[in-house]
Amino acid sequence: MLNVKVFGIVQGVGFRPFVSRIAVANKIAGTVANRGSYVEIIAQGSDVALKNFLRELREAAPARSTILDITTREVPDENFDGFQIVDSLHEAGDIFVSPDIATCDQCAAELFDPDDRRYLHPFINCTACGPRLTILQNMPYDRERTSMGAFPMCDECAEEYHNPDSRRFDAQPVCCNDCGPEIFLLGENLRGLEALRRVREILSKGGVVAVKGIGGFHLACDARNFAAVERLRQSKTRPTKPFAVMFRDVDAVRRECRLNAAAEKFLTSPQRPIVLLPKVPTGSIAANVAPNINRLGAMLPYTPLHMLLFDLPDALKNFPDALIMTSGNPSGVPITIDDADAKNFDVDAILTHDRKILLRADDSVIDLVDDGPLMIRRSRGYAPLPIFCDAPSATKVLAIGGELKNTFCLTKNNLLYASPYIGDVGDLRTAEVLRASIARMCDLLEISPDVIACDLHPRYQTTALAAQIAREFGAPLVKVQHHFAHVLSCLAENNFPDAAIGVAFDGTGFGSDGTVWGGEFFICDANHFTRAATISPFKQAGGDKSSREGWRIAAALIDDDTARELNIATDIELAAQKFLLTSGLNCVESTSAGRLFDAVAAVLNVCRVSSYEGEAAMRLQALAERSTKIFRTNFATTAEIFSEVVNRRLNGEDVCDVAKFFHAALAEWIADTCRELSLSAGIATVALSGGVFQNSLLTSLTADSLCKRGLNVLRHAMIPPNDGGICMGQALHARAVAVL
Repeated sequence: MLNVKVFGIVQGVGFRPFVSRIAVANKIAGTVANRGSYVEIIAQGSDVALKNFLRELREAAPARSTILDITTREVPDENFDGFQIVDSLHEAGDIFVSPDIATCDQCAAELFDPDDRRYLHPFINCTACGPRLTILQNMPYDRERTSMGAFPMCDECAEEYHNPDSRRFDAQPVCCNDCGPEIFLLGENLRGLEALRRVREILSKGGVVAVKGIGGFHLACDARNFAAVERLRQSKTRPTKPFAVMFRDVDAVRRECRLNAAAEKFLTSPQRPIVLLPKVPTGSIAANVAPNINRLGAMLPYTPLHMLLFDLPDALKNFPDALIMTSGNPSGVPITIDDADAKNFDVDAILTHDRKILLRADDSVIDLVDDGPLMIRRSRGYAPLPIFCDAPSATKVLAIGGELKNTFCLTKNNLLYASPYIGDVGDLRTAEVLRASIARMCDLLEISPDVIACDLHPRYQTTALAAQIAREFGAPLVKVQHHFAHVLSCLAENNFPDAAIGVAFDGTGFGSDGTVWGGEFFICDANHFTRAATISPFKQAGGDKSSREGWRIAAALIDDDTARELNIATDIELAAQKFLLTSGLNCVESTSAGRLFDAVAAVLNVCRVSSYEGEAAMRLQALAERSTKIFRTNFATTAEIFSEVVNRRLNGEDVCDVAKFFHAALAEWIADTCRELSLSAGIATVALSGGVFQNSLLTSLTADSLCKRGLNVLRHAMIPPNDGGICMGQALHARAVAVL
């Protein structure tokens, strides 16, 4: 008889029912149970039967599971009456929590089958799909420890739950129309399908509604209706930032976007992220959905409620097959999960339900670089799956993360758990959510941190929060330079333990010397860094305004006559800017690559002032991708590159070609700089990180240029290169240097 322990994502994915089925098929007697951090199997049978059982355990595991390790040991025989799933017990150890999983094809078919008893049930699920993290109170994953514990199973659901031959055998969120949660319109006397019909009517007539999903509320409207989209923009105070679009099916996506096999794989995956896709010029999506850029954030329905929104059988004709589905929250604030907060939305109706969301999870966003993933926002479907480091550490770290696009990280042994996306912590409401989310994740993952890590910036809310938490835990506080953390996040994701050349191209961050950094080359490992090179420093005048108003950076880099000729600013603006630069008032030295992009966008009259973070760079990339020219460049500094951009603009060169030239020249200069550092330091591996490398064109060009110079390239795939990933780098450094 064998005692078998299975480690990995083996809870909330139908693993115990799967074990039971293959045990019965192989005439194995014994038990299977969750133990909090692993699944334990007692297996008794012949040697041949046990061998086949173990083979099937690895090779035929549920699609949503991830087996990291299986251990076996012989134990004394016992008397078993067949094979049973037994009550879960809790034991300490590594914990793997399944993220929320999109509705599977079988449940989707049942949802629209009039002969099925779950016909049109907005919460249909099985062992292969449904909510997980967002309804979980603590481990092990059993119904009573989820928000589904408030909904006792009816007799029919209980029979399926206990039937080894059922698809819902041991499915913790199992429910039906008789015993599950219920949808309703908040503040109105409409429930169930009547509420859904009313919402469909509102959407079809150009209205705006709020819809409670798995991880929070969305705001929805017809993506083809310009006026509806404009109303949504005004209510969210979001002038131009792109909205995500949920399409009815893949055919609807293909009508509006260019979709290759790699992108379709992510779009239709169980995680169902938002995927950034090139627009089709002849599409019918309203022009104000994603203005001034060439990509559209597309996703498919991932809950039964979404599917019913599009396809509820009713008398309504010509319902839109594309809906704006944007996070229900003020800009930068975490997604709303409570009905009371949803009442503040400027909408025509609020469709909610009575299943409590225990941990918010916004939609994940993925771009593609050379057909590989580039995570922009890691949340629903992916978090909190851990990243693995080969070297385990007894030090448990809480890394608070960045001020913008915040996520935090907890570490245990050789696992780094990044949280779902939180938001911008400059807002007090986000800071409160961050604090509550940290407490929930510490409890869920059974981690009491020994060390707290945070950003080096002295005025960040996250820095103050980290200091407070460190005092509460009596733990040391490790402050990590922002761009060093970026590079380390890339090393962590790639499980690279050695020294590397780190390229951190970002917006702005507090440098170790008190200046503003953002275009850095490091020689570094997890313990320390040397700042080996930077982009050409420049004056950044105007305080916080300079991070939004690219014309200010451009005006600092060129003379007034050229600025007037390029129509970068008015005479009054130029005079005010000159005063700041001359006097040094509200002026800092900067090496920010992000601000350099802003300056180029201003020179090309693409974007003088950004209404959201990264707008100028996104619009510049969209222009560059329209150019078919190939540039071979050789510049010694970024100052020379910028000067050439200005000259080409003055000479009347096409702005698309100039934008492409800038990307190509910058990529070549990065590669040349890395080659020089490689020769001097004897290091052949380069890690690319920072928000500027969200730019898929620059990332592709830079990686290609580095490879041509014989250098190994590490880049981000499933952890964001932006500030949503720096918690990983903070954690890696704190693990390496902490002395307890």
